[in-house]
Amino acid sequence: MNTTSDNNVIAQTRQWLEQVVIGLNLCPFARKPFNAGLVRFAVSDSRNVETLLADLYDELERLDHTPAEQIDTTLLIIPEQLDDFLDYNDMLDLADGLLEQQGWTGTYQIASFHPAYQFADTAADDRENYTNRAPWPILHILREASLDKGLASYPDPEQIPERNIATLEALSDAQWQSLFGGQPGARR
Repeated sequence: MNTTSDNNVIAQTRQWLEQVVIGLNLCPFARKPFNAGLVRFAVSDSRNVETLLADLYDELERLDHTPAEQIDTTLLIIPEQLDDFLDYNDMLDLADGLLEQQGWTGTYQIASFHPAYQFADTAADDRENYTNRAPWPILHILREASLDKGLASYPDPEQIPERNIATLEALSDAQWQSLFGGQPGARR
């Protein structure tokens, strides 16, 4: 992967968050913290799993020592490694292990986004995979308390995945091209 400036990586991620996640309302809980400036965009320049785990630890520590009123959630963006989705999945296991090892299970959780995200039993180009596709591999660190609050105020949260799939299926070809460039895993 070619080296890209942090500002460019953040700009691409911010655009994806605004246009896809918030614009299509794929996550009904994203708009409020984003509009309030409570989403942290952090870029890891790590090129191996060990330093990425250290960066993840640092971001978790930052959240642990910062009130949700200042930083509610963090997107740890990984432009220099984990292009392969299977390698990324292996990293998710290590990330969950870090949460458990540090006693953060139940306090934080990690949502996963990747340019080649693919749910089990789907074809690579199935639209439903795009609910979790992003311009870069991302470890999205969520506060459980914020998530619980959002879920409590949202009707039928268990229907969110099905609604998201329906939203993507309903996009016209022009809308699809505008949002995703027509290429699975394409970086914008």
